[in-house]
Amino acid sequence: MERRARRWLALVFSAAVAACTDSERSPAARDAAGVSAAQAVQPGLRAPAPADTDDFGAPLPVDARYADRVVSLNPAATEAIFAIGAHAKLVGRSRWDQYPAEVSRIPAIGDGIRPAVEAVLVAKPTLVILYATAENRAVAEALASAGVRTIALRVDRIAQFHAQLRVLGIALGAPERAAAVSDSVQRTLERVRALTRPIAERPAVVWPVWNTPPMVIGGGSYMDELLEIAGARNVFHESAQPSPTVSMEEIVARAPALVLVSARQVASFGNDQTWRALPAVRAKRFVVHDPAVTGRPSVVLGMAAVQLARVLHPTLADSLP
Repeated sequence: MERRARRWLALVFSAAVAACTDSERSPAARDAAGVSAAQAVQPGLRAPAPADTDDFGAPLPVDARYADRVVSLNPAATEAIFAIGAHAKLVGRSRWDQYPAEVSRIPAIGDGIRPAVEAVLVAKPTLVILYATAENRAVAEALASAGVRTIALRVDRIAQFHAQLRVLGIALGAPERAAAVSDSVQRTLERVRALTRPIAERPAVVWPVWNTPPMVIGGGSYMDELLEIAGARNVFHESAQPSPTVSMEEIVARAPALVLVSARQVASFGNDQTWRALPAVRAKRFVVHDPAVTGRPSVVLGMAAVQLARVLHPTLADSLP
């Protein structure tokens, strides 16, 4: 079970959550705790509330004094570091990092979950960016004991993406560039929202990420926010979890008109006898998205909203950014 859970988190990291179809994998608990930069975000606002600790409660840097040699074991953070032009400071990354393509030039140190501390220390980092899951708390403590500063972050919501950019901008000495990237992404999101706001009849959508047991995108995920911005209604919006496991009876009862899937998932879900209990599946009312875009809580969030709005509302295609 632990191995399968770790593989699930690997998929989250590699921005393939929405493309997962292999029945051998299962979800891990979303279990970060403590007062954090992410938790300090005020829902509905682009600009996050100020925070002085990371997602593990460790003090956040107030300048770039620790940024000489950075190891990022958090793929969303790695992509953000490239976006703000601070990638020259990177001396290591996780093996799950895929974006941008230039990331392949950075040495891969190991996993993003429970990485081998000894392997990380070989890179002689002065700062390590971790993914904030409970499984990495011991890693943060071990690195701190070795005299290495850490920042643990996670992005479940769009506002947390903006918070992450701000934190990384300060920590890596690029606050102006981080603010510019944040503003650019938000402008695109707001343009899409403005175009879809007049839509009165929003299609009811279910966004499955796992066949068996059924797992779907819930209201705790940035993907739920993307659906709302793109002019759809997530039938599991009221769930506080990012990706709850649900029963097929629950899905059928909520009567989604559309099923959001990747190209890989069309055949998988369409031929799955369990999922064929859903009328939208039997009628092949699939809306196909690209998980390489929609599955990344990163600088492509604006692009993801555009893509979803385009496939959900083709008549808006010419008006979208």
